[in-house]
Amino acid sequence: RKPRTAVRDLELGREVDERTAAGVTVRPLVSDDWPAVRRIYEEGIATGNATFETEAPDWPTWDVGHTLRLVAEEGGEVLGWAALSPVSERCVYAGVAEDSIYVSAGAQGRGVGRLLLDELVRQADAEGIWTVQTGVFPENEASLGLHERCGFRVVGIRERLGRHNGVWR
Repeated sequence: RKPRTAVRDLELGREVDERTAAGVTVRPLVSDDWPAVRRIYEEGIATGNATFETEAPDWPTWDVGHTLRLVAEEGGEVLGWAALSPVSERCVYAGVAEDSIYVSAGAQGRGVGRLLLDELVRQADAEGIWTVQTGVFPENEASLGLHERCGFRVVGIRERLGRHNGVWR
């Protein structure tokens, strides 16, 4: 029997320290950012280890599915983005959201992801979100490490969650 690929679930487990990437600022994502955000999302999709999606949606579709949204930029160039999506429409889960975070290939390893995720969690807390969780493919070691450095912890490994390019993940 072949081993199965799993998706890890993480949730916020402790406070995170403040750390910034020199010269990078974080601000709210606006519709004019969509071309850069989409390009960065497509880079992640192309890796095959960032999402079940196989193509980026159009702006209206993406816009309706995401609540709190941030971009990191330097000198007017968007380097990465982070956003929250509700996990359920049920009222008992109103304070539970799933994060998405993507950093352009050219900006990886500079602390941009940490800056985005720290700010996303800070703002989520201020807006009454009590749980920020995420699902990460086990091959995406950078995302797993980022979330762990930001205080997330593994709370389970899900198997056969969905098919991605014909393979159970």
